[in-house]
Amino acid sequence: MLVPLTNDPRAYAWGSTTLIPDLVGRAPSGGPEAEVWFGDHPADPAVTADGRTLDAWLAQDGAATGAPAQLPYLLKLLAAASPLSIQVHPSKTQAQQGFAREEDAGIPRDASHRTYRDANHKPELIVAVSDEFHALAGLRDLTSTRRLIDAVGPGARPLAERLAADDSMADALAWVLTDEAAPDVRAIIDAAAAADSEEFAAELDLVRAMDAQFAGDPGIVVALLMNRITLRRGEGLFVPAGMLHAYLSGLGVEIMAASDNVVRGGLTPKHIAIAELLAVVEPRPGPVDVVHPRPVSPGVDRFDVPVADFSLDRVQAAGAGERRVPVGGPAIALATAGQLVVVGATSGSSLTLGPGQAAFVTPDEGSVRVTGDGELFLAAPGRAGVG
Repeated sequence: MLVPLTNDPRAYAWGSTTLIPDLVGRAPSGGPEAEVWFGDHPADPAVTADGRTLDAWLAQDGAATGAPAQLPYLLKLLAAASPLSIQVHPSKTQAQQGFAREEDAGIPRDASHRTYRDANHKPELIVAVSDEFHALAGLRDLTSTRRLIDAVGPGARPLAERLAADDSMADALAWVLTDEAAPDVRAIIDAAAAADSEEFAAELDLVRAMDAQFAGDPGIVVALLMNRITLRRGEGLFVPAGMLHAYLSGLGVEIMAASDNVVRGGLTPKHIAIAELLAVVEPRPGPVDVVHPRPVSPGVDRFDVPVADFSLDRVQAAGAGERRVPVGGPAIALATAGQLVVVGATSGSSLTLGPGQAAFVTPDEGSVRVTGDGELFLAAPGRAGVG
């Protein structure tokens, strides 16, 4: 069975006003359109053609098709025009322990100051749909970071002193995020905003842009310590537990484990949990690998990830022939270009999907056939043997 899915964009302040409207071919709403969720997450479940939310559909009709009561993943369109919060996600063990602590403390699960809203981890993969997608991810190697700090000049000396010891940035992060560092943080931001460096021009430009939006925020100094990543269309970034990250701009397809656990460290009016971030973050610097899709059959590429919660395939059709894609459990198809016809192999039911349109594919289909001219992403639970 193929079940059409729709949802309204979420109006987070960092969202783009144009990227999603341009993708789907409609006029902008006038406000930010940051994310469209295609899944059964109770915070914002997708809506089926008969008006039921997907979580309700799964509870009432899913078992007859072999679908579980809850999906292990959440698929989104994400459209950023300005930086998201600097954040990190916990491991499963950390999430279980943190969730239990906050449950025992009696903190309501929807409280603004709650960190752990469930007991699951939240690894995620973002794949660029726009020509470029910009992000911060992980901590830059110390040699390059010291060159950047040297370019900022004497105003960054307090930070430089905390990068002189070993191959961990734990001390530097802990210091930057304390209240006592606030005067030095302001001085470092001012020095970086006034600095000039050909090698680090993009990083310094980012400081100026962030300070205009989040004046004096310590997260701006944390951003100076992070790898700046540019994904080209079709490239992905996998974010495991502990990796500090912040998406900056661009349109992407994002898939993650079904969790809402975000530990924030700056660039946001939302709850910031510094002690928890320092307990969860991986403080050792190093490069971040871009995920390139691996061909698995004609017109079908796979983004390999080391988790069992989700998998993501990209299907590209060019007008001639069809693409056959196995469905390894409950799947969601999301079109991002052209016009494609998706046919369930068992039921024979079909849907035509254009950019931004999605459908739930029940597990009893076994596979789907895709024809037409365009591109879609197929999300499913993780495949055995990966990672």
